[in-house]
Amino acid sequence: MQFKLPKTPAVSVKGKDFKLADVDPNDITPFKHKPDDKDEAGPRLLELRKRLNDLQELLYAEHKRSLLIVLQAMDTGGKDGAIENLLTGVNPAGVQVSSFKAPTSEELKHDFLWRIHAQTPKQGHIGVFNRSHYEDVLITRVHGLIDEKTCKQHYHDINNFEQLLLNNGTRILKFFLHISKKEQAERLQARLDDPAKNWKFDPNDLKERAYWDDYQAAYEAAMTHCSSGDAPWFVVPANNKWARDLAITEIVVAALEDMDPQPPKPDFDVKAQVIE
Repeated sequence: MQFKLPKTPAVSVKGKDFKLADVDPNDITPFKHKPDDKDEAGPRLLELRKRLNDLQELLYAEHKRSLLIVLQAMDTGGKDGAIENLLTGVNPAGVQVSSFKAPTSEELKHDFLWRIHAQTPKQGHIGVFNRSHYEDVLITRVHGLIDEKTCKQHYHDINNFEQLLLNNGTRILKFFLHISKKEQAERLQARLDDPAKNWKFDPNDLKERAYWDDYQAAYEAAMTHCSSGDAPWFVVPANNKWARDLAITEIVVAALEDMDPQPPKPDFDVKAQVIE
């Protein structure tokens, strides 16, 4: 069930020939705003937020389907900021945000999708994954915790899992926030330079940064193996935060408009009701 995509810098991953290196993290085409003037994007974002709020209310009222939004990125890629922007003005009663860090000892006793399935959105809700089931074909692959055979089996399991969600009325959108290695260095340094942001800095991020090329290859493989018309991957150029936010919101709104949620019809005679 494909929908008409709005014009954004985001690239839809299609086919095995996709190369992450071909996507420019600085791209803002076709947006006309200047990279250093994010306020120019304000009016369009306000318009989109109003539309998103209306659509989310209809989805909640309909209470038959749901939307799952998956966000993945390298460290400092901007997942938290993207979520904050996307959900600005949306009724929190109809939204669930789930973050997936290293699995607990209890979670490790189950299959890798066990903890994920429990956090998928209920009917009428928008669910947002900050990291996701894809961690099990990313960090595990980069650090050699799984072999190629297991990795390929995980791709197969993920595709089946997402198809199960689709079969039960959950639309899926997956976004990779694409930043450059230079941009990551600047964002890490900014966290060190600003005492108010020191808490965001994790020395382990420097260790993972050493595996940059390996992570790029792992992301590329995961996206090419697990992107479909019903559960697409979008690579969002994310060096410019305003363009990142605008692109994601445009796509989410377009997907919800394609879903066209409808409120239920009342089971009573509206005209016969008299309020005295």
